Amino acid sequence: MIAQEYKKMLGAKSVIREMFTYGTERAKEIGRENVFDYSLGNPSVPVPEKFTKKMIELLETESPVALHGYSPSLGIDSVREAVAVSLEKRFGLPYKKEHIFMCSGAAAALAHAFRAVTVPGDSILTFAPFFPEYNPYVNLTGAKLKVVPPDLKGFQIDFEKFETMLTNDVTAVLINTPNNPSGIVYTNETVKELARIMEKKAAEYGHEIYLISDEPYREIVFEGVDAPFIAKCYPNTITCYSFSKSLSLPGERIGYVAVSPNCNEAETIVDMCGQISRGIGHNCPASLIQLAVADCLYDTSDLSVYEKNANILYDALTGMGFEIVRPGGTFYMFPKAPEPDAVAFCKRAMKQDLLLVPGDTFGCPGYFRMAYCIETEKVERSLDAFRKL
Repeated sequence: MIAQEYKKMLGAKSVIREMFTYGTERAKEIGRENVFDYSLGNPSVPVPEKFTKKMIELLETESPVALHGYSPSLGIDSVREAVAVSLEKRFGLPYKKEHIFMCSGAAAALAHAFRAVTVPGDSILTFAPFFPEYNPYVNLTGAKLKVVPPDLKGFQIDFEKFETMLTNDVTAVLINTPNNPSGIVYTNETVKELARIMEKKAAEYGHEIYLISDEPYREIVFEGVDAPFIAKCYPNTITCYSFSKSLSLPGERIGYVAVSPNCNEAETIVDMCGQISRGIGHNCPASLIQLAVADCLYDTSDLSVYEKNANILYDALTGMGFEIVRPGGTFYMFPKAPEPDAVAFCKRAMKQDLLLVPGDTFGCPGYFRMAYCIETEKVERSLDAFRKL
């Protein structure tokens, strides 16, 4: 018999991916330039030239056998060391190689983190609005994802609801800041209060509560926005990072787990990740890509276009009457739909060739997500479609 759990999932495919597929087909009919596709968070700026040059250099100068061979289970030692040094220099925590596990993107980092600190029957707590893939990521481990309802005023945290839901079965809290889909950034005050409550509850229950920080958008923070480094605020933090957005490398699937040096059994957790890989098939990300990103740890793509697009859209859409919490980073915006049913609204938008994603699967009905990682001229042309809508 085939696996029924995965068969059932065929009836609940990703809304984001289905919208993107529709947009691809629609572009064949009317031209890509005429489809205003705000569905998928696919970076729209090129990778830094430094990365490309490093790839060429490696291919031309290194032994092909070594360059394309398996890396060690925890990642290439020199790369792990370089990542640790960069984190210590940037954020002031004494990371060492032993705190770093290289993996194939943030999704793989999360897959390892969840399995390292839960057993079947445990719960992981997260906050709406949230990336909908967290549901299968967590629930298919045997743990259970529980979602704190959203703070609709600012998409920070409703601490009263959080504290009520932070029960004894919760072994980890999952946060995503800068946030997909809202674009907000948790303030220092928010993170400090989160840490205070978690420390209090961990002492009350007599077991660690880990903070898993999903940070693929860490480098996309807008001017004047203070984005705290989460691991500095809470000792038992496991940071899950991807280079997909900072270096515009989503197709290369490269990232890391960084366990805070202050975390209980930090080095053991990293070693465990190597064993978890054996069970989930995430062993050894590409050696070539590991070595190339190690040369770009202090670099990013030109991310300024995202803030430019955000400002254009925020000013124009709020001027039309949309209610929006102003994003502080990422390339997402999460307006309130002008009618109660955001799904119906997004279907109407498709008639204007505007592809928007309803907020229901993000745990926030009545809102919709826009991924504005598209050309600025296209953002500007899409405004007429919004006016017609």
